[in-house]
Amino acid sequence: MADQPQRWTEATVNDDMWADPHRDPRDIDLPSPDGEAATLQGSLNELRMTLLMKCEGLDTEQLARRSVPPSTMSLLGLLRHLVEVERSWRSWITPEQPVATLYGDDDAAFDDAVASAEVVESAYADLAREQVATDALLAQFPDHGARFVPDGTTVRGLMAQRIEEYARHCGHADLLRECIDGRVGQ
Repeated sequence: MADQPQRWTEATVNDDMWADPHRDPRDIDLPSPDGEAATLQGSLNELRMTLLMKCEGLDTEQLARRSVPPSTMSLLGLLRHLVEVERSWRSWITPEQPVATLYGDDDAAFDDAVASAEVVESAYADLAREQVATDALLAQFPDHGARFVPDGTTVRGLMAQRIEEYARHCGHADLLRECIDGRVGQ
């Protein structure tokens, strides 16, 4: 067990926090926004930021490390996977104009997540770009009860699914980060 990292946190308020509340960039203690759209988007944005926080301070090798063998999952792979997920959601919204995969089929987002500065920089840039593109497309549908053809998914349903996807992967990121360097927290 000597090769296991020691658990640690940067927080001084509570040892189960990632950062002290006054230094948490997510502003999670602010009043909740008004309206359904702002509330859903705010929740999604907090999860997106949480995922990025879990990747902070790691080098390319650490980001690409598959910390829980035999899984191919890594923090870098999660970033790349979410790029593909954002692209896929746009294909749900506009099925007549499907968006091609960026990294290839199946598990390429994870399999090709290698410890390279170029791959890491690309993953961050790709994710930011794809999030903006999906957000912009969904903003064209102010009625969250609107349905997409052909499967009938509502904007509200897609927003809930987006939140769920990021929340699940933030949980994975918690475990991956702890395995890499022992850092814990919300």
